[in-house]
Amino acid sequence: MARLRVPRPRGRPRTRPDTVLADNAYSSRANRAHLRKRGIRTVIPVPADQRAHRRRRGRRGGRPPAFDREAYRQRNTVERCINRLKQWRGLATRYEKTATIYLAGLHIAGIFLWSAR
Repeated sequence: MARLRVPRPRGRPRTRPDTVLADNAYSSRANRAHLRKRGIRTVIPVPADQRAHRRRRGRRGGRPPAFDREAYRQRNTVERCINRLKQWRGLATRYEKTATIYLAGLHIAGIFLWSAR
């Protein structure tokens, strides 16, 4: 999380995005505290075991972290697109040696997926 970079068209990459969308594997207290300290909003669902532990503790369990379902749906859309792109064997296994050829294959797969819509 500390090495997070957001590229820009010009200038240095941003090191502080507005929001981080992640799955529940990244729902640790340390990740949330690090992002909160940097002023980054998190959209990470809480796993069932963490939720049950907090409820078991009662008032000492604290308030559950905020969760924006609409923003999380955008993450799901991106993840489904990546899964469709990985159906292309060359993209999934990274056969190409150079980044430019890999990017060209990514563009071609994107064009095919877009035209199949």
